[in-house]
This record gives sequence, C-alpha cells and structure tokens, in this order.
Amino acid sequence: MMSQWDGKSKGTLLGYKIFVFLIKKMGIRSAYGLLIFVAGYYFLFYPSNFRSIYYYLRHRQGNSVWRSFVKVYQTYFRFGQTIIDKVAISAGLRNRFTYEFDGIEHLQEALAAEKGGILISAHVGNFEIAEKFFADIDLNFQINLVTVDQERTIIKEYIEQISEKSSVKFIYIKEDMSHVFEINDALSNNELICFTGDRYFEGSKTLEAPLLDELAVFPAGPFHIASRLAVPVIFVYVMKEPGLHYHLYARRAEDVKRRHPQSYLLAYTRSVEKILKKYPEQWFNFFDFWKRKENT
Repeated sequence: MMSQWDGKSKGTLLGYKIFVFLIKKMGIRSAYGLLIFVAGYYFLFYPSNFRSIYYYLRHRQGNSVWRSFVKVYQTYFRFGQTIIDKVAISAGLRNRFTYEFDGIEHLQEALAAEKGGILISAHVGNFEIAEKFFADIDLNFQINLVTVDQERTIIKEYIEQISEKSSVKFIYIKEDMSHVFEINDALSNNELICFTGDRYFEGSKTLEAPLLDELAVFPAGPFHIASRLAVPVIFVYVMKEPGLHYHLYARRAEDVKRRHPQSYLLAYTRSVEKILKKYPEQWFNFFDFWKRKENT
C-alpha cells in the first residue's frame, strides 16, 4: 500500500453550516467550544487516522506513549481550529486575528528581482490563509496555486459561496503538461507560483528523502521545476499561535544546486523539520505518510 494521499477530505455540509452559524452569530471561540466534541468524535472513530498521527507523535517526535495519545487529540483539535479560522477569515472576519511576519523580506526581494518566485509549503499550519496574510504587506503580487483539484464537492462550493472573492489564481496540473507553460507565463509576469511539497497521487513521479529520520516519499514535480527555473525558491508556512494569532515564516531554499531536484527536496525537508520541532501538533497529514503499512 502506498502512502500517497487519496485526495479526499472528511466532514459534512451540515457540520460546516453549524460552524459557520456559530462563527457569525456567537463568535469564533464559540465554534472552538463545539470543536471539543467534534475533535473527540474523530479521535474515537477514525482509527486509521489515529494510528498515522500516533506513529508520527510517538516515533518521529519521540513522545511517550501517554503523551502521544493525548497529543493525537490535540492535533485533531488544532486542525479543526485552522479550518474554523480559514472559514472565518474568508467570510470577512480577518480583523479578528493578529498576524506576525518572519522572513517576509525574502518575498520582497524575490519580487524586486522581477523574475517571479516559487513558494513551496506543506500541510502544516494553515497556509490556505496566506493570501489574507499578504494583504498586510505592501506588495504588488499575484499568487498562483498549482493543484490537482482532486475533488469538487458541495462543501467546497458552499465555502466559496460564503467567502469573499479570492485573488488567488489556480493552475491545474494536466496530463498534456500544458500547466508548465502557464507556470512560465506567470513567472514572466513576476508572479508567485505555490506548490505543496508533501503529498503525491498514485501514478505521479516521486522522490525520496528522510523526514524526521525516516525515509518518506514526496512529489517530484515541485522540486524538478524549482531546480530548473532560475527564480527564487522560498519555503512558506502560516502557523497558528495561541488565541487568534498567526505567524508567517518565509525561508529561502539553502544549499541547493541548479538542475538537482534532490538538493531542493533535502532543503525542503530540513525546513519542514524545523517547523515541526516548533509546532509538533500542526502536522496535518492524516495518512500513512512514512509507508509503515508496507513494513508491518
């Protein structure tokens, strides 16, 4: 069995509507209150997800058995908070949150060079609110999100209905590779191209590298593209802090070699490890990331 993500998200339309009602009528923290029980439900009734997160916390983060057990619940709860926050911010409640910038000069320098730039993030924290984050920066930028768009659901359509219009453009990966031309066009317009570097799909090309001292599989595409284009490559994460506060980290890829995608992947995994050491409960890959099922 492979460790790739299947492209499916959990949750119901009714559940989202209840949370949106609470957010709008009673405030964001009231939605956090309901989340205590929702997180408990997922903690109890999704054993496969539980085992994957438990393995990460116990064996990759080195927590004790009991501490890992408790932190699985905390991870579910933190993940739920990021979903609530994304909905709240998208629905116009951005001013309820505070934001902190760390390394934003790397983005400014990239755009000043007028070559565009490549951003690579991961399923840690809440990168989906990055667009709202950048609104506080005096930058003339355009983000293009490269995605497979595995699912078109009533939940996604509902969220779009209640959200303010996004300025993010989407570049969809196509079998005929025409998305590569779209990426080149965007970079020539000094725009930013964003990938997530930690999930791949069956049939796609992959690379391997250690993450937290265990070999894992990653999508090859972002790192091949980053290694071949003469543009800045920046790793970006938006991490949730206590309360309604977020912290954006932007880091230039270091110790990389042109046309050597493995060096970009290794720089990426080192970067992700640093974030996970600081925010261990914001690892949101709820599947068999290290392919442990193949070995058991």
